Amino acid sequence: MILKGCVLYPLCSPRNKQRCSRLWKIAYGGLLKIVTGSLLTFYVVLCLDGGMVLMSKQVPSRFMYPKEWQHLTMFILLTLNGCVDFMSKNVLPQRCVGLEKGTLVLIIYQLLLLMVSHAKDSEGVELHVHSLLILVVFLLLLVLTAQLWAPNMCHLQLMETFLMLMMGSWLMQAGFILYRPVSGYPWQDDDISDIMFVTTFFCWHVMIDASFLLGIYGFSSFWYHCYSPSLKLTGPKEAPYYASTPGPLYKLLQEVEQSEKEDQALLFSKSSP
Repeated sequence: MILKGCVLYPLCSPRNKQRCSRLWKIAYGGLLKIVTGSLLTFYVVLCLDGGMVLMSKQVPSRFMYPKEWQHLTMFILLTLNGCVDFMSKNVLPQRCVGLEKGTLVLIIYQLLLLMVSHAKDSEGVELHVHSLLILVVFLLLLVLTAQLWAPNMCHLQLMETFLMLMMGSWLMQAGFILYRPVSGYPWQDDDISDIMFVTTFFCWHVMIDASFLLGIYGFSSFWYHCYSPSLKLTGPKEAPYYASTPGPLYKLLQEVEQSEKEDQALLFSKSSP
């Protein structure tokens, strides 16, 4: 919508139009994933005094820092997802949405496995926080898997956006609960009221994220119906996604359908007086 507005009412010189269009086509989401994942990866590696040691020097050897290695794996997956998004949108000759969706589903599958094993060494408040996060990741995995067979359903896209918001906001809330409590005092695992308030905070996140998404949708719909009449006349244009050419099976099905239509028309003409 913004790009069409720039074309209809140019604010820059014709020489800069091509530069503006190139900047608009850059995969900023992929770049943000790459930068964020890289920074978090360096943080995990540098936060330990002895470094990321995989095995201890004792006999028998034991694995060291299992949770830190899982965090490192999650951040590397985020970086790889950003690389795939950037390559699909800015490196390949045609954008391949199937590659982006397939990579995202595979990463969420691995994230779910890591989260399930990550919560085995937890208890009390930490276990409850991770259980609610696992619930969100599992629902997001179901939605993304369904999108592989129905990529154009707006309901699934809306659910994906909402669950992504939930996962991000609850991750930030989990950081404050587990590592930096607002009160300055750690949460008590043996206090049932603390565990109950974790669930209450999760429900508040659901309501806030849903209201936030509803507000964005309402504002966008109001702007589209009131201040963008040119979009109604021109209609939406599809993005240049990658589409495979019809194979011989598809052509054979078309020929069979055409022959069936001709036979039905012939039978109808014979049966009519």
